[in-house]
Amino acid sequence: MTDEEASPGHPFDQLGPDVLLDAVESRGHVVDGRLLELNSYENRVFQVGREDADPLIAKFYRPERWSDDQIREEHAFTLELAEHEVPVVAPMIGPDGESLFPYGGFRVALFPRRGGHPPELDNMEHVHVLGRHLAILHNVGAAHGFTHRPRLDVQSYGHDSVAFCTEHFVPADLAESWTTLTRDLLAAIDEIWDQSRDVDVIRVHGDCHPGNVLWRDEAPNFIDLDDTRMAPAVQDLFMLLSGERDEQEQQLSEILDGYNEFRDFNPAELKLVEALRTLRMLMFCAWIGRRWHDPAFPRAFPWFNSGRFWGDMILDLRMQMAALNEQPLRIL
Repeated sequence: MTDEEASPGHPFDQLGPDVLLDAVESRGHVVDGRLLELNSYENRVFQVGREDADPLIAKFYRPERWSDDQIREEHAFTLELAEHEVPVVAPMIGPDGESLFPYGGFRVALFPRRGGHPPELDNMEHVHVLGRHLAILHNVGAAHGFTHRPRLDVQSYGHDSVAFCTEHFVPADLAESWTTLTRDLLAAIDEIWDQSRDVDVIRVHGDCHPGNVLWRDEAPNFIDLDDTRMAPAVQDLFMLLSGERDEQEQQLSEILDGYNEFRDFNPAELKLVEALRTLRMLMFCAWIGRRWHDPAFPRAFPWFNSGRFWGDMILDLRMQMAALNEQPLRIL
């Protein structure tokens, strides 16, 4: 049973304006009462106005998702990246020397507000610069491993996600198609994973999609390392690829042109791209399902618990089955 299933209410129901403002003031900031909830479902994130200072960002972590040690390891990695001049938005250190603090039954962190817009992935200059900065991020990430954060694997992202969705959400009339297809997909991914044992895993951003990159001052600013973990470097690259195969190969080649200026990319990782894409799709389904008792999720994803969604997902996964059987993307 998850924390959401434990009671008819939800822990975030207790997160009212008074708790938000008092939490920020407890760290020595003078707030002016302005609050703006930002687009975040896993945690609750707010922009909080301050008197005579720029607004800051307050992040309230979802209860029971990460341990304190795992969150502190995320923060330590982000601060380490900042020390090496990687453009990240790092947590603010409080008067007690800590970046994570408890308040009102929540674990909270504060961040400086950083403006910007997503990178333009059809702008090859943006893509090239992204590659350079990701290489530097990965050089720091490869210096040592995590102790508490997880490793990306097929079991948790794939097998566990499929089992959960099968039990709780897949409609009965689609169960046979779903079960047969996901069985074949996972078998193919398991084989690819077994053939990739020589690929190094390092500390990565983990969720490096364009929404987690703010472009400003001609450079990317990486935000929200909530999903940081041990994984192949290509985990931070494939989510920046979009469009038809030839477009993805052009984007990939430009990213790697910049990347290889600071770190050698292992081409053997390219055979993992479609496997990682498929695992992300499966994990996304399970993520929504596991959070369905959080009222924010049915509001944000009303189509999830419908036969049409699962029918479309089966079609998308069939396309992924074909992609898994294709040759890896080429570096032009």
